[in-house]
Amino acid sequence: MSTEIAPFKADIPESDLADLRRRLVTARWPEKETVDDWSQGVPLEWLRDLCAYWADGYDWRRCEARLNAFDQFVTTIDGLDIHFLHVRSPNPDALPLLLTHGWPGSVLEFLDVIGPLADPAAHGGEPADAFHLVIPSLPGYGFSGRPTGTGWGVSRTAAAWATLMARLGYDRYAAQGGDWGSAVTTALAAVDREHLVGIHLNFLVVGPGSGADAASFTEEELAALTAGATHLEWGLGYSTQQGTRPQTLGYGLVDSPVGQCAWIAEKFWAWTHHDGDPYTALTRDQMLDDITLYWLTATGASSARMYWETGVGRSGGGAGAFGGEGIDVPAGVSMFPGEIFRPSRRWAEQRLTDLRFYERPERGGHFAAFEQPALFTDQVRRALRTMR
Repeated sequence: MSTEIAPFKADIPESDLADLRRRLVTARWPEKETVDDWSQGVPLEWLRDLCAYWADGYDWRRCEARLNAFDQFVTTIDGLDIHFLHVRSPNPDALPLLLTHGWPGSVLEFLDVIGPLADPAAHGGEPADAFHLVIPSLPGYGFSGRPTGTGWGVSRTAAAWATLMARLGYDRYAAQGGDWGSAVTTALAAVDREHLVGIHLNFLVVGPGSGADAASFTEEELAALTAGATHLEWGLGYSTQQGTRPQTLGYGLVDSPVGQCAWIAEKFWAWTHHDGDPYTALTRDQMLDDITLYWLTATGASSARMYWETGVGRSGGGAGAFGGEGIDVPAGVSMFPGEIFRPSRRWAEQRLTDLRFYERPERGGHFAAFEQPALFTDQVRRALRTMR
């Protein structure tokens, strides 16, 4: 199998952008929701406003140029083309750092942290905190290939990432992730322990454990359990569908830009940190950059299959996708306030047995690098200082 690493540039045909605008203009809309909030899903007026801007105002070429300002490549691993950004620091002693996104995210989440992480001296930081950055698109996401067979779950993706880092010549590296990126990052502890310096997570699924004394729970732990219960009741519809029938869902997502927009925008509302207006967490352009990438690459179905592969969304399934007990690599955790579930340090230590860093920043949510790039950068730098 070829180990070639080929340069890549995003270059979407103008005809695809014209087709997107045509579909948005001719979209058929449902009636207005019967409530005055988001409890039935994305409000009609809010979505129509966003899609009107998408059709006449939004500029994909701006986003494409930002992405193409960084070195990108494609290489074939385990029969699948993997797209990735590779940004080397001017500091030759920089630590290689693998950044992995999740759903409904993409490599675009990290564009604002690339400069500060790769060249801290140019951004008011310490040269010793520099990183060589490797930022891959998950299988079935963005510009990576779409698997044509089963098996591309968390463990196989982690094995592919280990191969990628070795192919780039990195025999010692750190890894960071949220959402699926967290699952893949913890899986690296099993598949590439000898080369992994340590990990940093901004998403962690772990509870108090069996036999825990409820009387000993702190206020933050009780709040985490309450948030978890709310998510189980109101927030799992997307994962149930993606974990059981991603193909059926995919027809709508790949054919209707309005459908794809609503599917992702709801999560930007639900999972970012704001006081009611999601545009205070992410701008319209930021949301649409990510949504447009999903639309133009037609990855609505293929991205959803990660849930099917891992069993997330099915009764009793999927918990193991986010790591078992006893992960012994050096670890750091940042629990942002808008995260879906925020386990306490003592709960995190049940899974991460060498937890060297745990903090709860004041701002930010599930898409931490996207929402709060400066805070995210600071958390990653200080966490990985304990492992270099």
